Amino acid sequence: MQNQWTTQDDLAVAYARALAMDAVQKVGNGHPGTAMALAPVAYTLFQRFLRHDPSDPQWVGRDRFILSCGHSSMTLYTQLFFSGYGVEIKDLQEFRTWGALTPGHPEYKHTAGVETTTGPLGQGVANGVGMAMAARYERGLLDPDAPKGSSIFDHHIWVLCSDGDLQEGVSAEASSLAGTQELGNLNVIYDDNRISIEGDTHVSFTEDVSARFKAYGWHVLEVPTLSNGDVNRPALEDAMVQAIAETTKPTLIRLKTVIAWPAPNAQGTSKSHGSALGAPEIAETKKILGLNPEEHFAIPANILDHVRQVKVRGNVLRKEWDIKFASWAKNNSEKAQLLKRLQSRSLPSGWEKSIPTFSSEKEISTRKASGDVIQELAKVLPEFWGGSADLAESNNTTIEGGGSFLPASSLMKGANPYGRIVHFGIREHAMGSILNGITLHGLTRTFAGTFLVFSDYMRPAARLASLMNLGVTFVWSHDSIGLGEDGPTHQPVEHIASLRAIPGFSVVRPADANETAQAWATILQRDQACALLLSRQNLPVFDRKECASAENVAKGAYILKDASNKEPQAILIATGSEVYLALQAQALLETQGVSTRVVSAPCLEWFEEQPQTYRNQVLPPAVKARVSIEAGVKQGWREYVGDHGVSISLERFGASASASKLFAEFGFTPEKIVESVLRSLS
Repeated sequence: MQNQWTTQDDLAVAYARALAMDAVQKVGNGHPGTAMALAPVAYTLFQRFLRHDPSDPQWVGRDRFILSCGHSSMTLYTQLFFSGYGVEIKDLQEFRTWGALTPGHPEYKHTAGVETTTGPLGQGVANGVGMAMAARYERGLLDPDAPKGSSIFDHHIWVLCSDGDLQEGVSAEASSLAGTQELGNLNVIYDDNRISIEGDTHVSFTEDVSARFKAYGWHVLEVPTLSNGDVNRPALEDAMVQAIAETTKPTLIRLKTVIAWPAPNAQGTSKSHGSALGAPEIAETKKILGLNPEEHFAIPANILDHVRQVKVRGNVLRKEWDIKFASWAKNNSEKAQLLKRLQSRSLPSGWEKSIPTFSSEKEISTRKASGDVIQELAKVLPEFWGGSADLAESNNTTIEGGGSFLPASSLMKGANPYGRIVHFGIREHAMGSILNGITLHGLTRTFAGTFLVFSDYMRPAARLASLMNLGVTFVWSHDSIGLGEDGPTHQPVEHIASLRAIPGFSVVRPADANETAQAWATILQRDQACALLLSRQNLPVFDRKECASAENVAKGAYILKDASNKEPQAILIATGSEVYLALQAQALLETQGVSTRVVSAPCLEWFEEQPQTYRNQVLPPAVKARVSIEAGVKQGWREYVGDHGVSISLERFGASASASKLFAEFGFTPEKIVESVLRSLS
């Protein structure tokens, strides 16, 4: 049981509620109701349960807190203010305004103490599952033999979520996996206030949530409201204590609340979810709270001093941890060095020697080449782990001999609580969000695969990975009509262009095995969100004695094979499996006296980062005859082919047939490329 709750604690919660009302009222928009209702919940967590050190938000031994219902951002900002993370009254007054530390939804790396960007509902729950998985894997890397609950790396992941979070399918996918994984370090507090924008959630959401989570394999605790509608704080604390004690199952604390409590007219209403309460309602609410209705953004010095004592508690916890850490580091010098490297996100000396080189004597699909690279990287990067959405054999994403990441109680073959192979199941959306959570946790590098066409299911997670600048690698194979007979439902057409539209997201489509290997090398060095698009079908491996080095992949686009006289009349720009067609077309054009350059463009985003001089060298402005070749929509290619250029593309859905038949029928042949070049020249 925690220390006795005091009158000062009561006042601190009252002022937290007032600050939520004042901040939303000042800017004229926001979500005050949930922040008011959850003020005692967040206060209890930050002040009495969460292991954190506000002086070091990146402390590796900290618990993690995720506000999945990110629209209620004042719930978090108020506690960051109370705890001394650098958010002050001025920042609360600037809520939701340009440049403020307090944007409308919490943003990772923007505000100290924010562990992940939230707002798209359900994502935070899935991020929490990823963090809990990462915590277990990292323990396996650093302190695998410590008795359960005794490692300095053991800690808890706390998530605060809403009705909306649990309606989103991504949270259901992730929660199902969390039960299978027996993530006892994961605790989710569900704010069951039965209100959303359209009113009572029972217009669409009537299931027994507790029964659903019990069926997932969760430990479920229910906390009703007090008779006056306020949070039943003693019962909540008891539930939180039980959650910490449960080590074999994730815990859901189903907490009944009344939105906007204790506003006399707004409480329990949908209006309070997303609108300022108005000055009269705020004044009356402050009276009920025992506060001065004439004061705005108020916090008495003695109350602020009281809540900032959490820094003292955090400092004590940190010093105790540091003593244990010093002992661990002394007895585990190699692992301590590993931790130091992982914290810096650096790669081990000589890691690049693990990147394989492929012979041009045998064709190989880029998915197979990627799988071979993964095997070699895994040998030198213990932090490298991942899996797929039940497509490991198709995506080639299995680390052979790595063991299946499953709880110790699992009876499945190869089960290992610290295994390197993650079986996400057919849960693409959650898989992407879990990858984000794993990366946010801080120490490891992760990847996962499915078919490119199913990137549609993962797009929200990919967008957030890019928004947060996370080093997540999405491995998407079967990247074109080249997958063949599975037909148009499985053949991506618009997906490459769609993914390129995500700001800051690198889309990498290598042309052969060696480009694939160098793509992986570049991805690891850049450590940013990216997609690796891979072929199902075998592709020729270019003879690098005749073609430029695959190391040029890092530049995004490069001259793979220049015109015979080094002065091209036409330029062919291609990606992936279509690059070989460009080389064949080049040979035909040269026999016809048309000097032609072939440019392989595995990543347009990386190419755009190069100096203009380099880009002009690859694509000389004076050469107007250009043809782009990519088995997808042509959107985006006009920038590279210009007004005189031609794009050989796919402006319709595919069909069920062999890859060779489809490429021929849809015009992806050397002869069609030659025709397009001649048309561009004319």
